[in-house]
Amino acid sequence: MNDCLFFGKNTRPILIKNEPDKITRPIQFKFENENENEKQIKQILIGIFSTIFLFKNGKAIEYLNKNDSNQNPEKIQIENIQKVTVGVRNEAILTKEGNVFAKGKYINTDNPNQFINISSLIEDPNDRIIQDIVSAWSSIYLLTSNQNAYGIGSNEKCQLGFDSETLEKTEKPILIMKNVSKIFSGNSSNHAFLLNSNQELFGCGWNHYSQLGLGESRKEEEIQKLTKIQNIPKGKIIDIKCGYAHSIMLIENENENPKRKLYSCGFYRYNEIGQEYEEDSYKFTEIKSSLFENDDNILEISVGRDHNLILTSNSKLISFGNNWYGQLGTGDTKSQLSPIQIELPKLRFNENISNYHISCGVDSSFLYYSPFLSPFSNLEEDLIKLFRRKEFCNISFKTKNGEIIEAHKLILKYRLNQNENQIEKLQEIISKKSIKESNQIFEMIYSNNSKINPKLYSEIKEIINSNEKIEETIKRIYLNENENEKDFIIERKEKQYKFPKLILIMRSELYRGMFLSVTNDTSNKVTDYSELSNKSFQIFEYWIYSNQIKNEIEITQEIINEIEIGIDYFQLNQTNPNLFDLLINKFNNQNQNKNKN
Repeated sequence: MNDCLFFGKNTRPILIKNEPDKITRPIQFKFENENENEKQIKQILIGIFSTIFLFKNGKAIEYLNKNDSNQNPEKIQIENIQKVTVGVRNEAILTKEGNVFAKGKYINTDNPNQFINISSLIEDPNDRIIQDIVSAWSSIYLLTSNQNAYGIGSNEKCQLGFDSETLEKTEKPILIMKNVSKIFSGNSSNHAFLLNSNQELFGCGWNHYSQLGLGESRKEEEIQKLTKIQNIPKGKIIDIKCGYAHSIMLIENENENPKRKLYSCGFYRYNEIGQEYEEDSYKFTEIKSSLFENDDNILEISVGRDHNLILTSNSKLISFGNNWYGQLGTGDTKSQLSPIQIELPKLRFNENISNYHISCGVDSSFLYYSPFLSPFSNLEEDLIKLFRRKEFCNISFKTKNGEIIEAHKLILKYRLNQNENQIEKLQEIISKKSIKESNQIFEMIYSNNSKINPKLYSEIKEIINSNEKIEETIKRIYLNENENEKDFIIERKEKQYKFPKLILIMRSELYRGMFLSVTNDTSNKVTDYSELSNKSFQIFEYWIYSNQIKNEIEITQEIINEIEIGIDYFQLNQTNPNLFDLLINKFNNQNQNKNKN
């Protein structure tokens, strides 16, 4: 069952019948077709030409943005959809196979209403597997599995990082930047940000209102090429969302309280930057509010043309900015200069607020339940998260300036070559490096990602298992018979299961649910898994360590049904690859092989 709230502009399309054109309070949205209400929503996107609903089953429907209260949503004729993005003048769909289909005026001049495979148009055939997509006003950005960023569509505002006089638009993806970890833009935006693996941020595009945060001296109509953004607040960039003339940045700093803070820059007139200025903000400046409490964590941000939504771990929905159509959900159409909390009706799944998500259209907003949308992770990312959790470290290293860096003996034991001298060699290397270089070295050891700093990686390559994938490392820890390393017990009716507690902590950092009590349990035991059958538990157990399914286990329909319930119960929906998808694929392959025989 879905839980979906809508507020804002209720025209083109009329999403909720018999309601005014401006819905100023969040109210329940339901599909006319009851079958659609039974499907589990994964993502909602609101564009100028359509509003799209993506479901867990990889299928999508769209309401065309026309004033017809009797219109039925149309099915999008593309299967296995992983993600959808929309801009004012485009739509893009990423499939689970890594293909991208898009349509729009600047994407396909001859037939703007027809989806075409734009990833197949990338010149390098070895760079056509796409891992992420981002839509802007009239452009689309693609991030490939090789960490290369491409752009397609309009470049009228230099939003693709090229001089608009020499390139006005392109209907073929062109390479913008290499070594990119994330791309940020917005459905109403003509500017974009690109983050590289060293956490360096670059921007390009329309900057008339200083929405790129480059400072007063760089207030220009367009930034024609990628330009490094200086003076970024300390911490890790979690997200950036772009409006028409402003940008909102979410920064995480483990040494501050609260850990996550919001910063903004750009146009002030519609209050979209959340700060009491009477002029544009030329650089990213903190948005201060008593609503952002020390024990509250900002989970997600979303930005429309000139309004903003923030969702926090204390179940607060906060908004500020333009409110002409009631898109702030405050009960009126008065714009809000400072962040304000929205009064919400009772949420069906309120105890799982982290599984709710927000989506801003140009002038409308959604709050919806989707445990399938949370950011994807993998073992490499989980290990880096573990490295940053200093409360579980048990070995220290000293940098050349005397700073202390802590790590985990268990991880180093398996990631370094099987030689007792390797720890000493690592100590020697770290003693000659700065704190930044040392952190990068450990992140490369934990993730085996040489792209973090290729030069440093060459220095440590001889002492680490550079040829071993992280999945194989974790599996070796899992299969190890050393009882001294297995300090966490799960008791079931039939037997005890022993695990290295550190690895479960690593996995529960993101997959909070199945092993949530690991970090708080003083007895190192949990006993609440009796509902799962032995086979299903074994599948969970092996997958936690490998992101894989044991070859020798035969998948039945009963196991699939039980695992699907278990995934929802334990909130294990944030996996890459997805456990449920792995089960379905193996089940289908088993049946195909049986039919052949």
